[in-house]
Amino acid sequence: MGRFRKRMDDSYQPEDNSSDERYNLAYKRVKRIKGFYIHALVYVLVNAFILLSISNSSRVGDAVFWEWQTWNTVFFWGIGLVAHGLSVFGKNIFFGTNWEEKKIQQFMDKDKENKWE
Repeated sequence: MGRFRKRMDDSYQPEDNSSDERYNLAYKRVKRIKGFYIHALVYVLVNAFILLSISNSSRVGDAVFWEWQTWNTVFFWGIGLVAHGLSVFGKNIFFGTNWEEKKIQQFMDKDKENKWE
């Protein structure tokens, strides 16, 4: 693979950590995060506009407001937004990096405290 080696999380990292390559990787990551935040902002603004326009044309308690057609854009676009977020922040969004090692150490420390020595 040349100058890149595969990491455990299926991403590629340059073998030599020159500052230019690290800067380029960091720049691309920041652009991806910024793109997600823009996507989330557009999602909120567009869906707020849709829901407000429907609520202005009918009453909130009216059956039209609670129909599937009113909420399907929010639902399906929300699925796309979640997928975008997972692609940007990675699969470790909930557990973080080294979560397993930290948990194992925490349990080992807890067991050590509970032993009668």
